[in-house]
Amino acid sequence: MRPLNSFRDDELVTLLIQGDEAAFSEIYERYWLRLYNESYKRLRDEDLCADIIQDIFADLWLSRENKNIECLAAYLFTAVRYRVFTLYKKEKNIGAFAETIEFLAESSSDPDSIFFEKEVRECINIWLNMQPEKRRQVFSMKFSQDLSTREISEILHVSQKTVQNQFTTSLKLLRLHLAKIMTLLL
Repeated sequence: MRPLNSFRDDELVTLLIQGDEAAFSEIYERYWLRLYNESYKRLRDEDLCADIIQDIFADLWLSRENKNIECLAAYLFTAVRYRVFTLYKKEKNIGAFAETIEFLAESSSDPDSIFFEKEVRECINIWLNMQPEKRRQVFSMKFSQDLSTREISEILHVSQKTVQNQFTTSLKLLRLHLAKIMTLLL
């Protein structure tokens, strides 16, 4: 039999489902560091990240017979994103989540990450199109054109306070909308 490190992911998944501990070890060795780095980008807490990755692999082994994994990498990275997102919902004070939407959607150049980013952007565009005209303008000028509050107020002929209020309202509503959508996407 050839060495397990030469097996494709789908072959390892087949062996994993059959209870092959060596296949599980190979999956662990192949993905542990990448998954750890993925979670660390968002959480910046070594122990917490190690716990998350350990839980994902424990779940993979314990419920291996019930899993229908078509793409191992996509499954594992989605599991990390889900665990991080779930943790964020529990612990609202995690500072790493103050990052931009682009960074949150970015995880690597794999096709699932690109698909995920497109889905998030599409959801934001749909949400934006449902907003009142002024709110949509303020939000677009702030994010798309990177204009300051003062610049936006001058262009729209409204007070800076109005721009700030519209922007604050936009962010609150977008966070609520994305929380619901992220749960569905993940």
